[in-house]
Parts: sequence; C-alpha cells; structure tokens
Amino acid sequence: MITVRYFAAAAEAAGVDTEQLPAGSAAQVRSAMVSAHGAALEQVLGRCSLLADGTRVDGADPVPAGATLDVLPPFAGG
Repeated sequence: MITVRYFAAAAEAAGVDTEQLPAGSAAQVRSAMVSAHGAALEQVLGRCSLLADGTRVDGADPVPAGATLDVLPPFAGG
C-alpha cells in the first residue's frame, strides 16, 4: 500500500486529504484514484504533479509499497 496525500483542489475533488491505495505504476495509482473519486478528481489530476517521496512520477514510473504520493495542483504565486 501507499499513502496518497491530496492538496488544495485535489483534496476538494477527492473529498479526502489522505488515503491508502495499492502500489503500482503512477498510471495505475492514478486510475485507482479516479475509480475511487470520479470525474471531478480526474479533471483536476490533469493539472496535477505527482510526487512519490519527493520525486516526480508519471506513466510507467513506479510508486513502490510504503511510498507517500503527493498530489499537487498548480499553486498561484511565486
């Protein structure tokens, strides 16, 4: 399992701040997030960065068991 932490608009769309999901590729984890939370989260995810233990992941990149995956939408400001 991994810990997913949602921030800002992603947390609002998911309806939770954190949850546990199965480990896998970034694409598999993203699919699990959409399956759990629906189209509103899917729309927000298109603008989000996914960071597994501080490293950006996408597509086939692995998110290993025990990792923390941060779902970060773009933030305003500098």
